[in-house]
Amino acid sequence: MIQLLLALALLPLMLPAFSLLVLTVAALGVRKVPSTTVVSTRSAPRVAVLVPAHNESVHLLPTIACLQAQLRPGDRLVVVADNCIDDTAALGREAGAFVIERHDDTARGKGYALAFGVDYLRADPPDVVMVVDADCVVSPGAVAAIAHDCHETGHPVQMLNLMSADEGAGLRMRVLEFAMRVKNLVRPLGSYRLGHACHLMGTGMALPWSLMSTAKLATGHITEDMKLGIELTQAGFAPRFLVDVRVSSAFVTDTGVARVQKSRWEHGHLATITEELPGLLRSAVTTLDPALIVLAMDLMIPPVAFYFLTIFAILALAIVAALVWPVFVAAAVLAAIGTACFALAVGLAWFYFGRQLLSARELLATPLYALWKLPVYVAYFLKKRSGWTRTKRKV
Repeated sequence: MIQLLLALALLPLMLPAFSLLVLTVAALGVRKVPSTTVVSTRSAPRVAVLVPAHNESVHLLPTIACLQAQLRPGDRLVVVADNCIDDTAALGREAGAFVIERHDDTARGKGYALAFGVDYLRADPPDVVMVVDADCVVSPGAVAAIAHDCHETGHPVQMLNLMSADEGAGLRMRVLEFAMRVKNLVRPLGSYRLGHACHLMGTGMALPWSLMSTAKLATGHITEDMKLGIELTQAGFAPRFLVDVRVSSAFVTDTGVARVQKSRWEHGHLATITEELPGLLRSAVTTLDPALIVLAMDLMIPPVAFYFLTIFAILALAIVAALVWPVFVAAAVLAAIGTACFALAVGLAWFYFGRQLLSARELLATPLYALWKLPVYVAYFLKKRSGWTRTKRKV
């Protein structure tokens, strides 16, 4: 009985590994990153593209040019220059975008910028609001495709969101790219196939005006996109995953700056798990809604490097404890099963989606990347968390 109780106490720490394996297996029908498609409709919805920008003058112009090439008559491109101290606003206007400026030192964050943009649109509401970050470009036909899907279904839609390292990048940057591919392609593809839902990712997402106009955007939460997607799913509007079109951006080349960027993302992810997962699990168990279940499965998976360090530490401790006290044998077996599930999920994701990024030998070296990330997690638990700041890049 004591062995069973010890194993049950360990079970919550193993559930993310089981969830990761289930989502990965569900995604295996697609053997490569899908190509883009172009969608044309007779009665295209009116689209407003919001581009929140905080000191993004270096990267804004390619974003504007890419979006302008896809807009139709009646569509709008609105750049929200939020608390900028550079020439972001001036460059946006010179490039032909409509720019609105927001200055508020007390309310800082992307959510406030989006709320400001939505308030501007209320005078002449579009059918669909699309959000693209100021350092991203979208694939051909992406605006029309996501707007059509969003308008026809009445649901939020998230397109494939990928980041890439420079050609010839070192191992650390390619590991980052692989990790992002697992998070933004493999897991949402698996969750959408199982439960017709995925988490919103902040860029490359679209919402019908009826949902965007009432969304709780004006918050300082680091991952306001994920929080919004959960709230919409609980309200019956699960986000759809449109994998055939994509939004793309580049990783920074400076490893120190990359650490800051990843710290901001992962601190937000950990905070969202702490704040949102309990309620999401209750809703999933109470309603047995597949959309809520798959979002809970995905949300319970911590940042992979953090979970790698955690699960292997637990396995090592469980094995040592079982060797000294046989009562821990069942817990050690469960830890071994969970670790095997985690390793199998990562291996499958690499084999089907990441072999062009990492060799098998390089994949085996990824534990060194996890150790590189250790200060990020120490900072989180010491409450040194990041807000919305522009990531500095070498240009």
